[in-house]
Amino acid sequence: MLTFLTFVQLTLYIPLLALLGQGLLFVLAGARRDSNFFYQLLKLLSKPFTLVVRRLTPSRVGDHQVPIVTFFLLVIVYAIVTFERISLCLRIGVEMCR
Repeated sequence: MLTFLTFVQLTLYIPLLALLGQGLLFVLAGARRDSNFFYQLLKLLSKPFTLVVRRLTPSRVGDHQVPIVTFFLLVIVYAIVTFERISLCLRIGVEMCR
């Protein structure tokens, strides 16, 4: 179970950091971000997660808001996984979690 939680946690790192990088480039590059290679790469890395959130959210949520919603949902899931991992480590002993 610890291995599974660690795998999920590491899998969540990728889109979280990609969405964070997208947000940073959104601020730095402005309107020219769509022609930025790194912005496109980060968008590609987070695309599977943003597509799932796009399907789950109502149509009133704009396409420009979906990455923000995705980021916050991933932060919530990451926090849940982290707390579960801590709880598991406390149950089985900290030495077993290393």
